[in-house]
Order: sequence, then structure tokens, then C-alpha cells
Amino acid sequence: MKLPVISGKEAVKAFEKLGYAPVRQKGSHIRMKHLSNVSKTPLSIPNHKVLGKGLLRKLLRDADITVEQLMKVI
Repeated sequence: MKLPVISGKEAVKAFEKLGYAPVRQKGSHIRMKHLSNVSKTPLSIPNHKVLGKGLLRKLLRDADITVEQLMKVI
């Protein structure tokens, strides 16, 4: 499945639905941690208008989710 073109705000909302919560923000970067599974890698999402494909793919890999799972929560 093809990667969607989403903004940083949309990514934060999607990852919140997947169990992540914002912990802190420094500048335009929002740091998120998983609430129930602390062994999952924390995510750092820039609050930009469009996230690059490589960055979005890395966020998905770090969160251990597929593109299909992301599309369901967007």
C-alpha cells in the first residue's frame, strides 16, 4: 500500500489513537511515548505541513505498525 501524505498534526493524532501520548515539545518537534508498552521506541514527530516519506516510514517502523494500520486510524 502506498504511503499517505500527512502533516505532523495528523501524524500526532494518528499515533495518539494507536496508544502514544505527547510527553514534551521542543520547538516544532513533539516527543511521544507509548502509554501501555514502555519498551516501544519513543517517537519524535516534527510539526510540519508535510512529513517526508522517509521520515513517515521510519516512524511506522519505530512504532512497529504497517501502512494499513496507519490508514485505519487517519
